[in-house]
Amino acid sequence: MTAAAPEGEGAAAFPWDRAMRAVLALGLSPADFWRLAPRELAVLLDAHAPATPGRPDRAGLDALMQRFPDGG
Repeated sequence: MTAAAPEGEGAAAFPWDRAMRAVLALGLSPADFWRLAPRELAVLLDAHAPATPGRPDRAGLDALMQRFPDGG
């Protein structure tokens, strides 16, 4: 596995930031990380470090603002 895809092939670079978040969240040792099979790593990343963090839409943001007012 390479860290980055060759130019022009359309493949994405390896998601190191997602991998680090998942590894740190689970407390895996470096040795445990490197022993993971690609499929195991993919499942781990999807479960513990989503590619795009969820962002609230306008209604969700309004609900959060009502639930947690600034108090000023």
